Amino acid sequence: MKTAFLSALAEPNRLRIVELLRERPRSVNEITFDLGLSQPQASKHLKYLADAGVVLRRPIAQRRIYMLNPEPFRQFDEWLASFEHYWNAKLDNLDEYLKKVKKG
Repeated sequence: MKTAFLSALAEPNRLRIVELLRERPRSVNEITFDLGLSQPQASKHLKYLADAGVVLRRPIAQRRIYMLNPEPFRQFDEWLASFEHYWNAKLDNLDEYLKKVKKG
């Protein structure tokens, strides 16, 4: 997993853009309107997201339509899943502890 992906999502406005694009692809103008950002701000954040591979850009005439790139999200999901056994063991231990406390 690329650390650029996490770095891109760490900035609040970029995360808001990603959450907005989760609904559907949008133009820069739609993003600026929906999030109350200036056009230069939105463009700067979208460039960062594109450089990190988080979003894809599709030109249509003079407009640029942005959409989420599913691949880094898939990789992130796989990375998170690799911790599942760790958390399951911790939760099992907690469950056993709570049962003992309840009995005693």
